[in-house]
Amino acid sequence: MATITHVEIFMVELKPKVKRVDAIQSFDCQETPFVRITDADGVVGTGYSYTIGTGGPAIISLLERTLAPALIGKDAERIESIWHELSFMTHATTVGPLTALALAAIDIALWDLRCRRARLPLHLMAGGAQQSIPLYTTEGGWLHLSPAALVDDAVKAKASGFQGCKIKVGRPVNEDVARLRAVREAVGESFEIFTDANQAFRVDEAIRRARRYEELDIGWLEEPLPADDISGHVRLSQHSPVPIAIGESVYSALHFREYLQQGACSVVQVDVARIGGITPWLKVAHLAECFNVPVCPHFLMELHVSLCAAVPNARWLEYIPQLDDLTHTGMRIENGRAFPSDQPGLGIDWSQRAIDVHCVPGSRHVIR
Repeated sequence: MATITHVEIFMVELKPKVKRVDAIQSFDCQETPFVRITDADGVVGTGYSYTIGTGGPAIISLLERTLAPALIGKDAERIESIWHELSFMTHATTVGPLTALALAAIDIALWDLRCRRARLPLHLMAGGAQQSIPLYTTEGGWLHLSPAALVDDAVKAKASGFQGCKIKVGRPVNEDVARLRAVREAVGESFEIFTDANQAFRVDEAIRRARRYEELDIGWLEEPLPADDISGHVRLSQHSPVPIAIGESVYSALHFREYLQQGACSVVQVDVARIGGITPWLKVAHLAECFNVPVCPHFLMELHVSLCAAVPNARWLEYIPQLDDLTHTGMRIENGRAFPSDQPGLGIDWSQRAIDVHCVPGSRHVIR
């Protein structure tokens, strides 16, 4: 029995490596709440989640005052039981991002602890379906960039072995098409181009744009509508010649079920932090598999690489390097493919010194 003896909570703040602007927001900073869980044998599991600049202190408070104290004395191996107990404990604040992000940090730490005790890497403990995952890059596709900058980044990405890139959309439709056409002409037909609207459109506008994007052989149109408008996504999917991708702003496995049952999407982009951790992430991935739908998760590539390798229907991994400043070694990339670590645990090589440098003063708490 891996009895939990104490829980450490703290938050790190990181600035983005490049300016990140999309159709509705700018990524100003990444608040990264961390949870470290120690068992009676001294084995430690580390988990984390993130925000894009707001809500981090609320997550830390929820962890400190409510969720972490409930872990003390629990058997860390009973991950499913703990997840449901904590979810029911916070039923008045679910379904929603703050609770999901707090649950995720705990759940990920428990999975890290389990893998370390078993001396297995996460990608094998969770399934072991694939050895590597193809990468596409988002870092050079932000909305504020000029067509020349988009082309330059896409050409460099292709030369580096990447197999695709993502371009943010949300400018007037003719501008968006011109930007996409410039990239398509530069990289050729064999290179994937994905688009991301960040929930900026209404149904009629999304249908119109999807038809315009079709001529450029776009891989998917991501988050075209508000994430809670499932019926709108149904209408769009029925009329769109471009696959519709959703998931980064969906916080419940049941909501993914509704999307899939109603034929409201063609690509699932479930985010391990925003869905509430590895436990529900795996459920959503296997649910999508039953509908013959691919999983292409949003952000957090350092953790998602192992989860993608664990399941058979993961098709793409999104390249946005954000945690490099907190690790000794980065994710292994060869010929445009990402490989999960074979080290026990999550496979993230944390640098304690770097974490201490970036830790937000006053955010550290230890619960016993």
